[in-house]
Amino acid sequence: ADAAPFPSDADLGAALLAPTRLYVMPVLRVLRDMPGAIKGLAHITGGGLLENLPRALPKGLGARLDAAAWPLPPVLRWLKAAGRLGDREMGRTLNAGIGMTLVVDPARADDILALLADAGEAAYRIGDIEDGVDGVRIDGTERAWAAAPRS
Repeated sequence: ADAAPFPSDADLGAALLAPTRLYVMPVLRVLRDMPGAIKGLAHITGGGLLENLPRALPKGLGARLDAAAWPLPPVLRWLKAAGRLGDREMGRTLNAGIGMTLVVDPARADDILALLADAGEAAYRIGDIEDGVDGVRIDGTERAWAAAPRS
């Protein structure tokens, strides 16, 4: 097996074939412990952030995300560079390291993040919902998703 060309405890094949994470138990915990806090959910699958997140929003609302708010996994940073993928393609084809989005009441976001951390989930506040934003806009990708410097 070939070594991964990025920081990884797994070889290249295992890193590329890592199974999809399942989020049902932590999300159910939030739904149970914080009724009404979740306003929408989007599982980020084919179509990525750009196509899946808008499905969880009412008409007339969009999302503005900050790419620096979450870590881009090393395997995705490598795929971006090796495949010469543009930022839009990273946000549309790949999940950019975000497997599930929760649209929540902003006043309860910190409590939800704490509850998810307590459940062992790495969760991040990645953006805001805004009036008049068409679809999803991801700001800061040129810095946050740039290729890692070669050592």
